[in-house]
Amino acid sequence: MRGSRRPSWLSPKVFRTEVLAGLVVALALIPEAISFSVIAGVDPAIGLFASFTMAVTIAVVGGRPGMISAATGAVALVIGPLNREHGFGYLVAAVILAGVFQIVLGALGVAKLMRFVPRSVMVGFVNSLAILIFVAQVPEMHDVPWAVCPLLAAGLAMLVFFPKVGTVIPAPLVSIVVLTVITVAAGIAVPTVGDKGDLPSSLPVPGLPDVPFTLETLRIVAPYALAVALVGLTESLMTAKLVDDITDTHSDKTRESIGQGIANIVTGFFGRMGGCAMIGRTMINVRVSGARTRLSTFLAGAFLLVLCVVFGPVVSEIPMAALVAVMVMVCFATFDWHSIAPRTLRRRPAGEITVMVVTVACVVTTSNLAVGVVVGSVTAMVIFAKRVAHLADVTSVTDPDGTQVVHSVTGELFFAASNDLVGRFDYATDPDKVVIDLSAAHIWDASSVAALDTIETKYAQRGRTVEIISLNEASARIHQTLSGELTGGH
Repeated sequence: MRGSRRPSWLSPKVFRTEVLAGLVVALALIPEAISFSVIAGVDPAIGLFASFTMAVTIAVVGGRPGMISAATGAVALVIGPLNREHGFGYLVAAVILAGVFQIVLGALGVAKLMRFVPRSVMVGFVNSLAILIFVAQVPEMHDVPWAVCPLLAAGLAMLVFFPKVGTVIPAPLVSIVVLTVITVAAGIAVPTVGDKGDLPSSLPVPGLPDVPFTLETLRIVAPYALAVALVGLTESLMTAKLVDDITDTHSDKTRESIGQGIANIVTGFFGRMGGCAMIGRTMINVRVSGARTRLSTFLAGAFLLVLCVVFGPVVSEIPMAALVAVMVMVCFATFDWHSIAPRTLRRRPAGEITVMVVTVACVVTTSNLAVGVVVGSVTAMVIFAKRVAHLADVTSVTDPDGTQVVHSVTGELFFAASNDLVGRFDYATDPDKVVIDLSAAHIWDASSVAALDTIETKYAQRGRTVEIISLNEASARIHQTLSGELTGGH
């Protein structure tokens, strides 16, 4: 039909890519969802079904095609104490309320705050994530049978060299299938997915959380719900921004924020733990497998359910070494090696390097991506404020007859520059007529207006008159509104 737009995934090549990517991600989700269930203190089936409902829902309502949302470690860490102290019903109630908070925050435009996240924080976020993913694999390589090492090496070799042979079937899927066949056929005893916990055998049923609907319940769950909402949005929006950069496309961050809330509400009503975007699984989907549409996200959730419920016994035989190999490759593909190259470090400003290091240190120390992003962004803002504050300058010209001096101020006037500005004038020796020319300056905040009021006061105390001229429209408006109201007049 003329004017209709055919979905890209209807193309046979794209469809094949999306289907295979969804299968690979579903396989990778199983051990991780089980591990996150352990962190939250719930049954493995809770985390697995949470990953199913999150992925399927966000595929429909999310704003970033190709991004994977599921049960995550960040959310499990936040919500685990609530489950241990008050019970599973309160955990479910907190997940639903967190979804409501995310919808409200999304509608209020919290996604727009992403523009204030500097690139150095983004690089630190990516690098720290790669480190955390690798660290999470270390226990799977420690104190294990000797056969794990050759299986892991074989898996890595297939992941590196198979793409050079062909790209029709994703290398991770080939690696997982081949290593599983080898271990089962040869009867090699190594840790498997089944060792992580029993897979579910029935479908989830929706219902209300088993808690009293009182203000006391709200008081208990609200702080946890808000923490889940903020951590989930931070990780999801950062992941969406990263996928935007990888695919060179734009996504609707506001829709993504609201979509995350809807997904958590749906997940909560099915009695499952919450979640958010998973950058590790998203990298498998987008960077390793080449997926680009919502179909891969939907199928990741659908395949996960089928694998657990229908093919549980088969999936349980997958050796953990195969999945560890995939995740190690994800680490190397995710890490921004260019950012730590000696040539790059020599050219990059010291402030940006500091921000990157602070971000990585905070994330690795706390295992919380949201903490690293917030601390890194604040550090970047402080460094920027210090640098810009010193750009404000004052140039003085005294009339030949000595009756008037014109001080020309240039630069951005805001809180960091205000104290320095006050000390740039010679109050004792200036002529009786003082003109402050702001044609090359801009007033940004009340601190700058207060500084100008202080300057006028200091001159007035010495019997000198001050005239402030040539303010641009925005500066004149804020100066007229606040002048005389901040320092008690002059």
